[in-house]
Amino acid sequence: MPHHKSAKKALKQSEKRRLRNKAFKSRVKTETKKFLAYLQIGDFEKAEQQLRVVQSLLHKGVSKGIFHWKKAGNKISKLFEKFNKAKLQTTTQ
Repeated sequence: MPHHKSAKKALKQSEKRRLRNKAFKSRVKTETKKFLAYLQIGDFEKAEQQLRVVQSLLHKGVSKGIFHWKKAGNKISKLFEKFNKAKLQTTTQ
């Protein structure tokens, strides 16, 4: 446990940030799962809307310092790749 006043304050601040970041990351994961569920059932309009929501959240996470910009870019890229691949498969069948 911290002994100095500044260390106690830093501990409280870091705990508050940790909880905020955890909630934000959880929301991103939830929204991503919704996107994948829409993709699974083949509802591409809702999937695309949900993809935009996830993309927005990831960009917001980068600006808040929750995600590294390359990690967010990779996640967005992978999601768009899945979306385009699924859409292409349904159009060719």
